[in-house]
Amino acid sequence: MSRSPIGPLIGMIHLGPLPGSPRFTGDFDAVLEMAISDARTLVDAGFDALMVENFGDDPFFPDDVPAVTVSAMTRAVTTVVNAAEGLPIGVNVLRNDALSAVSIAAATGAHFVRVNVLTGEMHTDQGPIVGRAAQVARLRSSLAPGVLILADVFVKHAVPPAGLTVENAARDTWERGGSHGLVVTGVSTGAATPLDRVEAVRSAVPDAPLFTGSGATADTVADILAIADGAIVGTWLKFDGDVTAPVDPKRAADIVGATRSG
Repeated sequence: MSRSPIGPLIGMIHLGPLPGSPRFTGDFDAVLEMAISDARTLVDAGFDALMVENFGDDPFFPDDVPAVTVSAMTRAVTTVVNAAEGLPIGVNVLRNDALSAVSIAAATGAHFVRVNVLTGEMHTDQGPIVGRAAQVARLRSSLAPGVLILADVFVKHAVPPAGLTVENAARDTWERGGSHGLVVTGVSTGAATPLDRVEAVRSAVPDAPLFTGSGATADTVADILAIADGAIVGTWLKFDGDVTAPVDPKRAADIVGATRSG
């Protein structure tokens, strides 16, 4: 039986470059219109939840993002909440601004947040990122106690400190970090999540709701869900698998069908 408090399929809303980011075109309405279109496509396909992410804002700040990003994300999440017909909505503020994510969720009525590094430390393309679980847990308790925290274990685009095992990282994140679910990924955006890593995390923390965070396709999602409770799906959903393209309705329907029949 699935342990997921959200549902097995979470579809990504990859926002285009937001105001204040290097590649912002000056047309924020166009960013919002694409977010609405992608959200409606995923709703129509039968996804269980959606997650909004400032994917186009690279290069990313390692933790605290500027106020303009928080403002733009708040408007974007509100827009998706209104377009999503009651589906649970998540927030991920890249690279690792969990405090802003919780604040945005509290202001918009979003249901969950994703935190790339909640406990410990990871060496990333933004430099060392240190988890702030204590601050995140306290802010959530005061602002949005109903918001769930999904936390990555050995997040993509990063390497762990020498000697840290995925099992120990999973135990710390689940048992001591205040998370409500764990996310396991491949090495990079769109890369397949190794199933042996998913199995290792499942063995280490058998009671934790467990999601994969990269690389799911219509051909692989049944195998993923035989081990994990859910999959966060983004890149493969897009036309031709181009992460910057709109969501392809056929791909979205195909992976929902594979999930339901698996």
